[in-house]
Amino acid sequence: MKILITGANGYLGQGIVKNILDLGHRVIATDFKNTNIDSRAHIITCDLFEVNNPYTFFDKPDILLHLAWKDGFVHYSDTHVADLPKHYKFIKQMAESGIKHIAVMGSMHEIGFFEGSINENTPCHPTTPYGISKNALRDLTEMICKKNNIVFQWLRGYYIVGNSKYGSSIFSKIASAAEEGKRKFPFTLGQNQYDFIDYKDFCEQVAAVVSQQRVQGIINICSGKPEKLADRVERFICENNYNIELQYGVFPDRPYDSKAIWGDNTKIENILKGIE
Repeated sequence: MKILITGANGYLGQGIVKNILDLGHRVIATDFKNTNIDSRAHIITCDLFEVNNPYTFFDKPDILLHLAWKDGFVHYSDTHVADLPKHYKFIKQMAESGIKHIAVMGSMHEIGFFEGSINENTPCHPTTPYGISKNALRDLTEMICKKNNIVFQWLRGYYIVGNSKYGSSIFSKIASAAEEGKRKFPFTLGQNQYDFIDYKDFCEQVAAVVSQQRVQGIINICSGKPEKLADRVERFICENNYNIELQYGVFPDRPYDSKAIWGDNTKIENILKGIE
């Protein structure tokens, strides 16, 4: 299949592009910059929202995998709300021009404060501009796909563990601090439990989802189990042999973070096993 991947140069995009190429698909990769995109892809460097007739401009792809999103780790950034109409317009143009399969990267922050396992029927009550905007785009994309009889997949991402210093997660920040030679890292108490998924597994799951059409709708990209933040971070430090120590209790927990939250992995496991 010919797959257009937006946000291809981002932290997630880099690994996802590689995995989809490894599966034998043709990839059209687009972003503002192209410094970290797999050279096997057909790379188009541009401002996605400035393109007229994007379906034709990107060579009429079979599938759109929309990863592009600014300030993903800055949950209160005004950019989320300001860019929402642009994402909506782009996806609508692609749908109305003839594309037959749209997959968009979502976030567990669409749910808001919740404790327990999340599935596709869990009510969403987001509490930040990031979560509110992602949730709105999910509703809009689903509406567009239904109206145009298009495959709809919403990839709800959870907490990614990776040692790239270029990301914005707690793990990337620790990797960066360790590389700089820092010996202490200010931290929260780390008692909240989250669904952590290794970067490699995350990218493989996304590639598997968009490579099939049997399983549609909201699909959790997750491990399916909760783990204390402190335990996972300490394990991350050990796995990478970092000489750095956590300073517990320096920062308070964010008031909008759930105490224990994880994804139901039934749908992604069925995809990975080839079972509907």
